[in-house]
Amino acid sequence: MPQPVLLLGAGRRCAYDEFVLTRIAAARPVVLVDAAPPDWARPCLAGHLAADPGKDGATASAVVRFAARHRVRGVLAHSAEYMVAAARIAGQLGLPGPSHVTAAACADPAVLRAALAAGAVPVDEPGTPRVCAETVVLDGEIRIVAITRTTLGPAPARQPLRHTVHAHDGLLHNRFLRLAVDRTVHALGLTRGVLHIGLRLTDRGPRVTDVTPCLPDDLIPLLVRRATGVDLAQVAAALATGEVPDTTPTRQRAAAIRFAYPAATGRLDRLTLAPEAAREPGADRMILTRDAGHHVTAGPHATVDDRLALWVAVGEDPAGCDDALRRMGRHLSARVAPAVTAAPDQPDEQPAVPDLHG
Repeated sequence: MPQPVLLLGAGRRCAYDEFVLTRIAAARPVVLVDAAPPDWARPCLAGHLAADPGKDGATASAVVRFAARHRVRGVLAHSAEYMVAAARIAGQLGLPGPSHVTAAACADPAVLRAALAAGAVPVDEPGTPRVCAETVVLDGEIRIVAITRTTLGPAPARQPLRHTVHAHDGLLHNRFLRLAVDRTVHALGLTRGVLHIGLRLTDRGPRVTDVTPCLPDDLIPLLVRRATGVDLAQVAAALATGEVPDTTPTRQRAAAIRFAYPAATGRLDRLTLAPEAAREPGADRMILTRDAGHHVTAGPHATVDDRLALWVAVGEDPAGCDDALRRMGRHLSARVAPAVTAAPDQPDEQPAVPDLHG
C-alpha cells in the first residue's frame, strides 16, 4: 500500500461526513483511526486502526506502534473534536501540522482569546452577523480561499440555519478582515494548515470569535468546492503530508446549504421529501437527516442532532441560491406530535422550521 494518511475519526453523520472522506480518499490512501468505522466509510478506506480517537494518550501510543511498521505520510483530524489529538500525534511522528500547543489553545476559548489579544487581534464573542474565513496557510503564505456567511437561528441555541459561499464575496477584498486573519495566524504561530476562522462583523470592524485549525463541518468544504473549485479536503490532506496544494479557483459561482429544524418539541411522526426536489433548477442534494419515531427538540433549543434535513443549492450568485433553496424546501413535509397535549384548535401539522420558505 502507498504511504497512507491517518484520519482520526470518520464522523458519525453520513450526510455531512462522507463528502470529506471521499475527497481525501480520492487523493491518497486513508487509514481510519476509529474504534469502529461506520459502514458508509468502509468503501473509502485503505485500512483501519482500531483505537478511540477520544482517548488521546492511548490513541497516540497505538498510532506510534502502527507507524513503526508502516510508513505514514500525514495525520488529519476529521473534525475539531480530535484536532488536539491529531496535533499531538503528528508532532510525535515528526509530521507536518499545527503544534499541540496551538491546537490546545484553539480548543480552549479563554486561552485562545488571551493568545489573540497578545497578538493585537481584535476579538469578540460569537454573535450575528457572523462570517468565517476559510484560510489556507503554507509556509507563512496566508490565503483566504472563501468566505462563509452564516445565518443563525433563534436564541438561546442559535444553531446555523444556512451557510452561503460566493466566489465574489466582497469581504475577500476587505483589508480589515485580511488584517484580522493575518494577525490571527501569526499570533498562533501557524505555518501550515487549513483554518476556519470565525469573525463577527461590528461597527468597529471584523473581530475574531474562534479559530479551528482543521476542516470546517456542516458541508462547508462542499460549498467551497461548488462555488470556487478549491477542494479544501484535498488541500488539508496535501498540507498534512508535506505537499504543496493547488488553491487556484476554477469556478466563479455561489453555493448554499439550508438546515431544517422542528418547529415543535416532541415525537417526529412523519418526515417526507418529494422526489421532485432533485429536479429543481440549482439543486445539488437534499437529504433527510432524522427518522420518524424519534424525539426532536424545537429550533430555539435544538442541537445539530435535531436537524430534520439539509439541502444544497448552486447558483450564479447568493440570490440564485436563495431562490433554489426556497423551491427545494417546498418539497419537505414534517409532522411532530408535541410533547404536551395540544389545544383542541391546534393543528397537528408542523412546518419543519419556522418560516421554512422564507
